Amino acid sequence: MNAITPRTGFEVRLATRPDGRLPLPSDFALVEAPVPAPAPGEVLVRNLYMSLDPGMLMLIAGESGLPMPRYELGEAMYGDAVGEVAVSTDPVLAAGDLVVHRLGWREFAVGRGGDFRRVERDALPSPAAHLGVGLVAYAGLVDVAGLRPGETVFVSSAAGATGSMAGQIARLLGAGRVIGSAGTPEKVAYLTERLDFDAAFDHHDGPVLDRLREAAPDGVDVCFDNVGGEQLRAAIEVMNVHGRIAVCGALNRQSTARPDEGPGDLLTVLAKRLTIRGFTVWDHLERTGEFGTLFRRWLDEGAIVHDLNVIDGLAAAPQALLDLVGGAYRGKTVVRLTS
Repeated sequence: MNAITPRTGFEVRLATRPDGRLPLPSDFALVEAPVPAPAPGEVLVRNLYMSLDPGMLMLIAGESGLPMPRYELGEAMYGDAVGEVAVSTDPVLAAGDLVVHRLGWREFAVGRGGDFRRVERDALPSPAAHLGVGLVAYAGLVDVAGLRPGETVFVSSAAGATGSMAGQIARLLGAGRVIGSAGTPEKVAYLTERLDFDAAFDHHDGPVLDRLREAAPDGVDVCFDNVGGEQLRAAIEVMNVHGRIAVCGALNRQSTARPDEGPGDLLTVLAKRLTIRGFTVWDHLERTGEFGTLFRRWLDEGAIVHDLNVIDGLAAAPQALLDLVGGAYRGKTVVRLTS
């Protein structure tokens, strides 16, 4: 039975666009807005959790050339969320269904039924687990980098949501050696002691090129890059011939609000016949079912660690996003929108 449509709900809007600087909490506005009743073919969803992702900083900054729309001033922001259908006029979805979608940063989401994907309520330990970025890591390693058993893998920003999944999945797919970079000694220990990386280093601890060469004396075959900048340039120097680099993120640029210096001298790329390919998860959604089956099995077997940081309340989301980009968390970070 359909629930009554709420009259209003809170949402976060972009109030000010930072100009060449990192965002401040004052750049966001928490607004109570009317919740429209769903039109024919639409659903109303009560959001349970929403995802926080470093790439949101580029949408806030209004960067050009992104594969997704920027956040507009005065409008609700968006992002991955999981919620429960409250009212449905769509024949495929029913009240009570658990769905994932892109209308986060708000308590209630209204949209076409086709914009919401139903997921099994008991498929994962928590609804928030549906917001994990394991699919991104899996697609990057399998489809983009073409990881082969026995190869050496380097993951930058390896203690974050995507990096922590990429390193563990690389191991489960047969990588011979997995190396990660992180930003603090505590995160380095987290990689080797909890996530079972073979080696890890703090990218603040001297030149990254020296640290990576020490950790990968036989070179790197696959780089899963979440950072760019010095770490990408170091990876190119250490890559083996015919190495593959999957470019997933640009934390160096996102965290400094300054243009990245790029990959450096491309003669090395030519000489080693390297492949550097950027990607987004939207290019690989056909892997969703396959990865979901594997992920559930790995969780059941205790073969993979899925650490989840839960921040309570929509009002806390902007500061939590800034803390995330500043390196405050390990693993995946979500905001719980309901008590």
